[in-house]
Amino acid sequence: MTGAETLVEFTRELRSEGLSVGATAAADLMAAVDEIGLASGADVYAAFRCLTVSSPWQLPIFDRVFVRFFGRNLSSGIAMTAPPQPRLWTIRRVQQSGAENDGESAGEEMQAFTGASWAERLLEKDFSELTKAEQAQVRNLLAQMIWRPEPVRSRRRRPSPKGDRPDLRRTLRRCVGPEGDLIELKKSVRRTRPRPILFIADVSGSMERYTEMLLYFAHAARARLGKMETFVFSTRLTRITRQLMRRNPTEALAQVSESVEDWSGGTRIGECLRSFNFEWSRRVTRGGPIALIISDGWDRGDPEVLSQEMERLRRTVHRLIWVNPLASREGFAPETRGMKAALPHVDDFLAGGRLSDLATLVSLLETLPERRR
Repeated sequence: MTGAETLVEFTRELRSEGLSVGATAAADLMAAVDEIGLASGADVYAAFRCLTVSSPWQLPIFDRVFVRFFGRNLSSGIAMTAPPQPRLWTIRRVQQSGAENDGESAGEEMQAFTGASWAERLLEKDFSELTKAEQAQVRNLLAQMIWRPEPVRSRRRRPSPKGDRPDLRRTLRRCVGPEGDLIELKKSVRRTRPRPILFIADVSGSMERYTEMLLYFAHAARARLGKMETFVFSTRLTRITRQLMRRNPTEALAQVSESVEDWSGGTRIGECLRSFNFEWSRRVTRGGPIALIISDGWDRGDPEVLSQEMERLRRTVHRLIWVNPLASREGFAPETRGMKAALPHVDDFLAGGRLSDLATLVSLLETLPERRR
């Protein structure tokens, strides 16, 4: 890769991390290299930072990307603003209206930052122990979550000069016209697309302390993935995909609560999964989705039915993940009859009662292989 190509990739990576880098950034960086040379890594770092960073909260992001691209050759002598760390959330704080702040209008400035100490404390706090203020902070963290799952190859194809298969349609189309005497073989490659997510959450009475935060998580995931089907269940199954399409998460959850008739009721996991398998599976499991079942496993139904329906669901999805909020607690063991019936058919069993547990879930979804193993 040439120096110019490296700078182009460097600016693309900065954009993907959230920095507002202009269209001429790569050319500006190349001009800076021509001006100051590469003898001093500190000078190159300072020049690149001046050209791409516009806010203090962007410094850790720039440092991480810079070291990733140039750390082996240019990192000596560079005074980093902060040790580069992986980032899962960006928290944005807006000034409240109705108060005077040294002559500045309220709401005028939005400050973004990462790695705040109070946010780190919230990562390890159980959702059932959150205060009202902490719940608002967790909702804010979920809304700003960065999630980049690995794309999968689609059956559809797109034109590509280095494709792996001839594109006969485009080849024959080019034969008609002024260049019809010369046949130029066109090629294509398979498109990529995000893998769909199937979210099935337990809203029974035993899950009441966790349901709200997990549904906020589902709303944030839907906004980033696009194609996501969401269901909740207690004694019956309810599809809430349309309700979660509202942009405001508070309004979306209010509509969910109005549409779910058995909120905080009993739990019949097997019967609800049977309803999904027979009524919804063919319509919403196209494309090999990843199924997330969010439940504590407390079930009043027949465990044999749960085992059969879990096996049936497992055959229709790419991967089946069970998230149990109680698994975050010390000394937890999946001893309920519902969990014992479901676990043999589960690919991954994860905790889900804390913000750090959801970060682990996101990391798993970002690293799942394209093909089943």
